[in-house]
Amino acid sequence: MRNRKAIAGLVGVTCLLFLLAIGAAAQTADNSHPVQVPEGTKQKIQGVVSSRNGDMFKVRAIDGAETTVVMGDKTKVSSHGFSKKAYPETYIMRGLRLQAQGKGDSEGRLVADWVRFDEQDLRSAQALEQTDDLARENAERLARAEEAARQAAEEAKRMQGQIAENTALANEAREKAEAAQRTADQAFKDAALANNRINGLDEYETIKLISVLFKLNSAVLDATAKSTIDAAAEWAKGEKAKGNANGWLVQVVGFADTTGKSAKNRSLSERRANAVIQYLVLRHGMDLRRLVQPFGYGENNPVADNKTAEGRAKNRRVEIKILQNKGINMKGD
Repeated sequence: MRNRKAIAGLVGVTCLLFLLAIGAAAQTADNSHPVQVPEGTKQKIQGVVSSRNGDMFKVRAIDGAETTVVMGDKTKVSSHGFSKKAYPETYIMRGLRLQAQGKGDSEGRLVADWVRFDEQDLRSAQALEQTDDLARENAERLARAEEAARQAAEEAKRMQGQIAENTALANEAREKAEAAQRTADQAFKDAALANNRINGLDEYETIKLISVLFKLNSAVLDATAKSTIDAAAEWAKGEKAKGNANGWLVQVVGFADTTGKSAKNRSLSERRANAVIQYLVLRHGMDLRRLVQPFGYGENNPVADNKTAEGRAKNRRVEIKILQNKGINMKGD
């Protein structure tokens, strides 16, 4: 059961990036409409948090139905799964996909008995919040640059005798404003990509699967493993040059054979996944925004029989999956 939930979490995260996806359209503000919960009626809802105000937040379903949820002193906030890890109410933020259950009050709101979410969705919502902060920061930079340009223009009018100097100042201010605009545009684009991680579920497909093999009890990339990664990286660069890499994500998952204890194998598989990620970033300059949260499955999900040496060798691996959003048709990134 725990393994199935871990797999479901990974698949969910792989489907997370970018407002440009068609799947995001169903939960836009234009499609939203408030719904009422009948007073005293028990109801369970699920969707994405569209706004948060104190102890209240709104949850927007895939069809645009938006329910106001109220949290009280007895509301339990936790993650899904067997352990149901408890979280403070402050972890409920805009962009978080969750489920809530409770009863309707006299104002048609859902008074929640409990609120639950996946930890992968929590990390994605936190990333979205950080990206929003970056967008606001760059918007402020743009405003300051535009103010500098305005002041430069006024100075130019007062200094009629210094045409050449005024022209240089105006050009410099314009360049600063354009640079700030480019920064703000990039920040908005990053926010759109992060938003789509939440709204673009079930819109990704596997483009390529690469298996990187490791020696017994080792998380060190040998020459053969590096050659495998290098070949995959060259293929990816070629696809990007052809304009085929739009909406790509990279999922890196580690595995181990049944040699040794399960806890050790889990740790070993995670170190193997991290070794591959480090090589991709440092050697091939992979963009971390395209990386899905790494994971180590330990001895779970073998691809071969662990009873034979040949099978165990195949199971000591890291799988690199190249995933692509089906709805993104624009060129370049």
